Amino acid sequence: MGLRRLLCCALLVCGAASAQVIEFESGGLKYLTLTRSGFTVMFAHITAHVREYAIIQAAVSNGTPSTRTVRPEDFRFVRPDGTVIPASTALSVVSEMVEKGGRSDVIKLVHAYEVALYGMDRFRITNGYEQRRQAAQAAGLDSSRIKAGAAASALVLVTTRLAPKQSTDGAVFFNTGGKPLGPGKLVIRSGGDLFEFPTQ
Repeated sequence: MGLRRLLCCALLVCGAASAQVIEFESGGLKYLTLTRSGFTVMFAHITAHVREYAIIQAAVSNGTPSTRTVRPEDFRFVRPDGTVIPASTALSVVSEMVEKGGRSDVIKLVHAYEVALYGMDRFRITNGYEQRRQAAQAAGLDSSRIKAGAAASALVLVTTRLAPKQSTDGAVFFNTGGKPLGPGKLVIRSGGDLFEFPTQ
């Protein structure tokens, strides 16, 4: 329930600021948000890393009159030296967790993401992590690697078609060899719009 209110607040601020990156804090995390053509993207860095991945928590809302598709592959991180780190696909993240994940990976994944998600007190997602988490729990899995894969599949940002007024959220994974993303800029391309967020 809180997540939707947060995005509504971000939409109002962004609308007033006319395509300007807005920074705000919620639940101890620093978020950046930007709206272009009625489509809003917001994200925060998740401080924990899992295996080789640095992770961000992203939320998007479609305020345009047409359907938009959101994919993790639309995200990339550009370092000051020009090095580009593309976001990993949802399938590759889940596959790695199934092959190599363990109990500690499940705990890290779920804890880090839920701190980010439930720390946001003004945002409600129409189809995102909470629905995927409940489906994964209902599966009743035994193996720790399968549980790690299920946890990853619940929280990773998956390819989603958003109708007007719909929103979604998810974790976006960047393979950084287990190091933080560091300074640079997060770049997202969606429906012909380019979103650029400078980060420290």
